[in-house]
Amino acid sequence: MRGNPRSIVRAISCSHPRPIARPALCGVRWSTTDSRQWSTPLAKSLSEAISTTGPVSVAAYMRQCLTSPDGGYYTSRTNGHDQFGQKGDFVTSPEISQIFGELVGVWVVAEWMAQGKIGSGVQIMEVGPGRGTLMDDMLRTIRNFKSMAASIEAIYMIETSTSLREAQKKLLCGDALMEEIDIGFQSTCKYLDQTKIIWCEDIRFLPKDGTKSPFIIAHEFFDALPIHIFQSVAPTPNNMPIMTPTGPIARPRDSKPNLWRELLVSPTPPPSSTTSTPPSAPPLEFQLSLSTAPTPHSTYLPLTSPRYAALSATPNSVIEISPESLSYASDFAIRIGGSTKTPETHKPTPSGAALILDYGPSSTIPTNSLRGIRAHKPVSPFSHPGAVDLSADVDFLALAESAIAASPGVEVHGPVEQAFWLSAMGIRERAEMLLNKAKREMVAQHQENMEAEDSVAMKLKRIESGWKRLVDRGPTGMGRIYKAMAILPHVPGKEGRRPVGFGGDVTL
Repeated sequence: MRGNPRSIVRAISCSHPRPIARPALCGVRWSTTDSRQWSTPLAKSLSEAISTTGPVSVAAYMRQCLTSPDGGYYTSRTNGHDQFGQKGDFVTSPEISQIFGELVGVWVVAEWMAQGKIGSGVQIMEVGPGRGTLMDDMLRTIRNFKSMAASIEAIYMIETSTSLREAQKKLLCGDALMEEIDIGFQSTCKYLDQTKIIWCEDIRFLPKDGTKSPFIIAHEFFDALPIHIFQSVAPTPNNMPIMTPTGPIARPRDSKPNLWRELLVSPTPPPSSTTSTPPSAPPLEFQLSLSTAPTPHSTYLPLTSPRYAALSATPNSVIEISPESLSYASDFAIRIGGSTKTPETHKPTPSGAALILDYGPSSTIPTNSLRGIRAHKPVSPFSHPGAVDLSADVDFLALAESAIAASPGVEVHGPVEQAFWLSAMGIRERAEMLLNKAKREMVAQHQENMEAEDSVAMKLKRIESGWKRLVDRGPTGMGRIYKAMAILPHVPGKEGRRPVGFGGDVTL
C-alpha cells in the first residue's frame, strides 16, 4: 500500500463489507451483454472471463487488476500517468524524504561490514523498485564507501512494468545504452563505474549461487502481492433421523470441525434501468461471495500454519494468505542461507541480507485489509479495475515462518515499527545535517536574490516535515503503521547478535 497513512486506515473500513453477509455463489454463471457500461476495458474482460469460469479468487482478481498486460495498473499505464508522487495515486517514503533511501543504503553497508566486509560477489537487489527513487538514494550513499562499492558485482531490479523500467533506467543510468539480454535488460550504473544494472521480471530468473552475497530490499512490495481470503464456517448439520426397524430415532449431534471456505470475486448484477445512482457513488461492478464448496486453495493453504488452525474453531473467522509472499520470503532465505534440498542451493557460508519495509500487523493475521487507493483517496477495491491501486496488509510472521522453514542458514529480526528502525538508523541526526546545510545556503542566497532564498526556505520546510512524517507514531502515522523486518545469515555461536536498526550497533 502506498499513500497517505490516514487513507490506509479509512480504506480498511470502507473498502468492502464484511464477507459473511454475502450469499454463497460458487458454481453460478453470469452472462454479459454489450449494453452494460463498464468503468474500464479490464472490468469488461474480467466479467467475460468469469462468465465462463465462474467466480475467481481474490488473488486472481488482484493479479489481473495490477499486472494484466491488457489494462493492469502497473503494466499498461503508458498515457503519461504516473502512479507515484503528488500528481499520481500515492506517495512512498523515498518520495517523502531522501533520508529514507540514504538510511536503507547505510543499513546495507552496516550489514556488509558486520559480515566481515565481503570482498567480492556482492549483489544488490530490489523487488518492486517503483520509479527507482529508493535505489537512487541507496547507490548515491553506497558509493561513498569505496570498499563496498568495489565489491558489488551487479545490481538487480525485479520489475514487470515496461514504463517503470524505463523510468528506473533513466534515473539510475542516465544516457547509458540499454541492451536486451537473456533474462531481461541491462545498462551501466551512473554511480558505480562499470557496474551493470540488470532488469528481469521475476526473481526466479536469477540463478541461486552459493558463492554470491545478495543484499535484497523489498520496500512496499509484499503489500501488492495477491492474497487469498478464507472464512471459517460451521458444517451443515444433518438433522435427518436414523431409520431403524422400530422406527426413526434422532441422529446424534454431529461434532465435525469447522471448514475453511474461500471468498471469491464475481460481477454484481447489472444495475436496474429504473434505478438512478448519483454520479458521485457509481455502483460497484464486482463483489465478494462465499464459496459453498471447497476450492483447491481452501483445502491446503489454511492448513499450512498452526496460526490459522487456532482460528478455525471460531466460526466466521477470516484470514488472508498470500502464497506468492511466502514464496518470495523462501527465495530470499535460500539465497542468503542456502538449502540442503538440492546441490544447486547449497551454501557453505551464509551471507547477504534481506530488508523488508512494509505495513501490516506485527503479530496477528491480516483480515479485511484488501483496499484500493486512487488519487490519494481510499476507494473500493472492486471499482475501476486496472485504474485503482490494490493492496493488503503484510503478514510479517508468515514471512518469518516461511524464511526459517526454507533455510537452516537464516534468522529473522523484527518486525519493528518504522519509527524505531529509522530512529535507530539516525534519521534525526541526518535531518539535522541537511537542515544545517540548507540554512548555510539560505544565508549565502540572502546576499543575492529573494527568489533563491524562498526556494531554500521551502527546502528547509520539506526536510523538516518529511523526516517527521516518516517517524510519526500517531494512530495513523507512518512510523507506527509501517514495519521493518530483516532476514540475516544465521551464525552458530552468535545467536545474540542484533543488526543495526533492530537494537544493534555497527562495529568497525
